[in-house]
Amino acid sequence: MLRYTLMRLGIFVGCLVVVWGLVYSGVAPRGLGDSNGMWIVLLALVISAPISFVVLRKERDRASAGIVQRVDRMKANLEANRSQEDTADDTARAQGQASQTS
Repeated sequence: MLRYTLMRLGIFVGCLVVVWGLVYSGVAPRGLGDSNGMWIVLLALVISAPISFVVLRKERDRASAGIVQRVDRMKANLEANRSQEDTADDTARAQGQASQTS
């Protein structure tokens, strides 16, 4: 997951540098008033999102598979804990009923 995040951040930074260069060279329009920095960041986000979606497809699938494995492991651990609690509760109830009938 960290690898995917870093690759996505790298694509964004690359787009940010390109957009900044285009805006300051006059090829792309400048923002209104003092909004130039925000304009550059937003434009870089809009450009980097579809690039990341296409270029990082395999890495995203790998990250997704890792997340699914972690979630499955956590579900299994929770189920194991629940069954241990149920067993302990059943044992305690059985012992309580046995002492009441004696």
